[in-house]
Amino acid sequence: MHVHIYSRTKVTSNSQFFSTRGQEICRSINGKKVTCCGYPISIFFIVVNEFCERFSYYGMRAVLVLYFRYFLLWDDDLATSIYHAFVALCYLTPILGAIIADSWLGKFKTIIYLSIVYAIGQVTMAISTIHDITDANRDGTPDNFTFHIALSMLGLILIALGTGGIKPCVAAFGGDQFQEHQSRQLNTFFSVFYLCINAGSLLSTLITPVLRVVFIAGSGMYVKTDPEGNIMWSVCKCIGFAIKNRFRHRSSSYPKREHWMDWANEKYDKLLIAQIKMVLKVLFLYIPLPMFWTLFDQKGSRWTLQATTMSGDFVIRLKSLLCQTVNPILILTLVPIMDRLIFPLIQKCGLNFSPLKRMTVGMLFAAMAFVSAALVQIEIDKTLPNFPSSSESQLKVVNTYSRTLNVTISPNEHLLIESFGVQLHTSKHTYSTISRMFVNGYTADLNITNLDSIEPSATTNYTLVNQGKRDFVLRHGEQWCEFSRKFGFGASYTFLIPSTVFSDDCESITEVEDMKPNSVHMALQIPQYFLITTGEVMFSVTGLQFSYSQAPKNMKSVLQAGWLCTNAVGNIIVLIVAELGKLPKQWAEYLLFASLLVAVSIIFSIMAYFYTYIDPAEIEAQVRKEQGLEPEEMEKETLEMEEKDEDQKNEQGASRGAQSVSYWAMPEHLSTNKWEC
Repeated sequence: MHVHIYSRTKVTSNSQFFSTRGQEICRSINGKKVTCCGYPISIFFIVVNEFCERFSYYGMRAVLVLYFRYFLLWDDDLATSIYHAFVALCYLTPILGAIIADSWLGKFKTIIYLSIVYAIGQVTMAISTIHDITDANRDGTPDNFTFHIALSMLGLILIALGTGGIKPCVAAFGGDQFQEHQSRQLNTFFSVFYLCINAGSLLSTLITPVLRVVFIAGSGMYVKTDPEGNIMWSVCKCIGFAIKNRFRHRSSSYPKREHWMDWANEKYDKLLIAQIKMVLKVLFLYIPLPMFWTLFDQKGSRWTLQATTMSGDFVIRLKSLLCQTVNPILILTLVPIMDRLIFPLIQKCGLNFSPLKRMTVGMLFAAMAFVSAALVQIEIDKTLPNFPSSSESQLKVVNTYSRTLNVTISPNEHLLIESFGVQLHTSKHTYSTISRMFVNGYTADLNITNLDSIEPSATTNYTLVNQGKRDFVLRHGEQWCEFSRKFGFGASYTFLIPSTVFSDDCESITEVEDMKPNSVHMALQIPQYFLITTGEVMFSVTGLQFSYSQAPKNMKSVLQAGWLCTNAVGNIIVLIVAELGKLPKQWAEYLLFASLLVAVSIIFSIMAYFYTYIDPAEIEAQVRKEQGLEPEEMEKETLEMEEKDEDQKNEQGASRGAQSVSYWAMPEHLSTNKWEC
């Protein structure tokens, strides 16, 4: 049997393949397979690219604040400030990426070119961590910190330009691959897209810039929308003209207009004005959102530093990364549960859990996470020693004499120090390594494992060792002895070496615990990570979908950039608080942020209550209809509707499983566009 199907244009020709059960497996357009199980095949390449990009980004960011703190030797506040300044820059550059994509290169080329900048930044950052470049005396510490700081800052700027520039393009580019009748698949795509972000975070590694070839490999399958001029500049000019025109006609003698943007009608196209109205409506709703990111991104700074004051015995080698892996693990678990179980269950219960309501609940979960962090911090503070204030000092006195000594510091203060005893200490050390110092009470120079020679009655500087059991060898000429000690997280020790050290085989070495090991376990951080991740799933995944669905077709990257800018503003808020707030207790800062987010979530819920969801395509079609369409545009819309109807009929026919059908498209050069089966 032959069936002849005629199409009015070659662009809409397609072929479909069904299994013997009548289920659609894949569809081909112009001989190229572009869908599989209802999804465009090109989506696979986009998802893999995002996975690789997040691999690279989170692999670097996971240890960035620790790099600042323990390699560049910055204090907690400066490390926190620079960390959030970098994150803020990563979420400000999407504006630049959106302008380049929509006005000049298009989304595909923008992603490719800025990925190259990104890779150069990662290499530069990696080079900045090699201390041997400036470590002439090979003591493990760079001799020129300025060089490493300058190189790392250059690397971070390039990374921010790369990752930020492609951020608004990738999600919008993925959304462009779907057709109007694939709305269900489009919603699922954003959940899968966010899953890949966090899978990349979990399996972070710097090898992934090489894997970007996967994205380029799918080039021929992508739906590439051409840039439509400098849309950002057009939007700015239109808004500026509307404001200027409204101010010029501010007299009451001029009739009011429905919207202040309507004052641009005299100069600009009504379709552009309608699109700007849609964008402004969403951007106004974004105003309270930065406070969520203010809290969320502190899991990479304040919470990481909090973890360094805790015990992590169950993950000895991964302690510094544990706090960064909990979040993506929870994301990979919670996104499918929320998407496939919780949200559908709420819907079946008849509750209207709209996207904006989800985002409000997500903000409240983030606030609860910071209350949990404050409670953990209170427990940590109970275990920390009392350090001197800015107007006080501490003195450490070591008695290497063979008898007890009475030391007078002031007329009213006396210290009674036993032989080889210590009074007071000054060090503060919080990390998964341990500091220790040796005091040489021997009568000659001593050599100790991994340390320079120590003169008699001299001390070494505090040096760092890893947690666990460590062996040390003391040597003087032909004499030597070995001793071992087990070190705990965050502890500080002083070892007193007597003159009889070799005669008793190092048994007489006295160990003084200057600071006790961390005792609050890192497992106590899990509740706060669970709460912040639940909030992230409800807030961030929903926000991505909401931003795309409420944006006009030619401004999706612009609105995605606006969404990412809320993250930038949130990090700037952290930067300001870290530098200017200076609250005496860290738990008080956590409660301050939690209180602010609760207040903001209330404001946002009120704004969301009055928000009306829109269909940008429907509004644009209505405006075009009012303006009058060109014949080509009329035909194009008619053909799109016919194709949509035909797809629905085919799907219905396939579901009945009545017969197995295969459509084969004739070559494009045949003007009749006749298909045969």
